[in-house]
Amino acid sequence: MTNPAPATQRRHVGDVVGEVAGTYITELQRGYRNDVGSAVAMLAQLRRGAGKLPTDVPELWGLTGTDRLYRQAPQLETDETAASRAEAALFLALTLYALHQQSRPDRDMHKPGAAFGAAVRRLMGEEVDEPIRKRFAQIGASSTAAILADRLRGMVKLLRAESIPLDYAQLTAQLYRAQLPGGLTQVRRVWGRGFHAYQPPTTGSTTQVPGNGEPTTDEETS
Repeated sequence: MTNPAPATQRRHVGDVVGEVAGTYITELQRGYRNDVGSAVAMLAQLRRGAGKLPTDVPELWGLTGTDRLYRQAPQLETDETAASRAEAALFLALTLYALHQQSRPDRDMHKPGAAFGAAVRRLMGEEVDEPIRKRFAQIGASSTAAILADRLRGMVKLLRAESIPLDYAQLTAQLYRAQLPGGLTQVRRVWGRGFHAYQPPTTGSTTQVPGNGEPTTDEETS
């Protein structure tokens, strides 16, 4: 009888790449906020790749956690297409996070549960801001990975200005899925649902964050 494949080989690659990103970013975030020199220097390097693709910034190869990815998803070694998608998603997320965390030593810009669509709606405030809404729509309509990366960079800069965090583990998994046939349509639907369902938290209340169902409080989302 053939032994069953290891659990890591049965998991969806998108889930694995999201988990890898979440773990690595959490470590970097902790180091940055504690002013650990290596973490501060790493994020400064990674920021140079924000809004670009891995092939555009070869000097960052080996810095975005791809070794962790292959340890947790060894099947990628024999699937070049999936490997390229996973590497691109991880690279995009790590470099965007590095930009997002810049000059925010007192805040976690990676926060589990902070879904992308809800974060954009929160950015607008009480009324729909038409320029931001158009930017959001353009992100979902991106025709290439390069365009998507550049448009996400613009939105992350706006979120950073208002100290609004994102769940980068969730975003990484979505960036992987967006590269699959028909995947961007599915991801766009999730982002749109989060955007439309977002409700501003009331003081001291517990609010559902659209996108993953994890409750957070006012204090956690500030």
